[in-house]
Amino acid sequence: MPWAAALITSKSNELPIPQEGRVLSYVDAIKEALFLALGLDPNVIVLGQGVNDPKGMFGVTTDLHKTFGLERVFDTPLSEEGMFGVCTGAAMNGIRPVYLHNRPDFLLLAFNQIVTHASKFHYLDNGETNVPLVSWAAIGRGWGSGAQHSQAIQGLLLGVPGLKIVMPSTPYDAKGLMLAAIADNNPVFIFEHRWCMRNKGLVPEGMYKVPLGKGVYRRTGKDLTIVGTSHSIELAAQAVDEMADTGITADVIDLRTLKPLDEEIILESLKKTGKILIVDTGWQIG
Repeated sequence: MPWAAALITSKSNELPIPQEGRVLSYVDAIKEALFLALGLDPNVIVLGQGVNDPKGMFGVTTDLHKTFGLERVFDTPLSEEGMFGVCTGAAMNGIRPVYLHNRPDFLLLAFNQIVTHASKFHYLDNGETNVPLVSWAAIGRGWGSGAQHSQAIQGLLLGVPGLKIVMPSTPYDAKGLMLAAIADNNPVFIFEHRWCMRNKGLVPEGMYKVPLGKGVYRRTGKDLTIVGTSHSIELAAQAVDEMADTGITADVIDLRTLKPLDEEIILESLKKTGKILIVDTGWQIG
């Protein structure tokens, strides 16, 4: 895979988070990642309900089909389990599917394929078979979503061996983690929070990837360690900034990926603060 090989060897893997340069929206950063991947690897395909619609799945796929054709960017039927099986089989045979869902709730219909098949084949074949499949979904509440269409199900997938789980918070990470996910040789689930999609930020041009399993400090302090992902990082950073006048400071750690988990950065902070607060967009237990 030419562009994945370039990512592995490129110095751009170590790009620092930019301090100046080009500003992109969160949505455009994802779209740019898909555009680059499609352009550099003919085995990458993008599919999902509405990906070739004028609105382009929240805008992340707008007009991609006009550049790369309906053979590589195409709509899918309302059959999540069937289509996840198709993606799994395609991935095992050299294709790199990026399967987009406008709501993660419908992934529940594909759990047999996810838990019993896609996550297992690499293990069952002693590492000889790869399943380079990316599953992308938008989580979080929005207008008209209701309780059935606004769930955050990342916690359900954490216990499934063989899966990686990605939850970006910034446009820079949204692009870099998407490219890292497509380059990965086994299933990666990306959950993007709807409220992050309104964000803008500095995003370098060209190819780069954010390493899976590597967290980053968004704020630094001495009294408390706050750990989270995605939109919860915005909330945590806002709270820390509002506490500044009290003299209380905190480390805010953006994990960026829930699995693999960057335990090193958490323990590093805890040695300093001695206290931890975990902020998550998912369900409470029970």
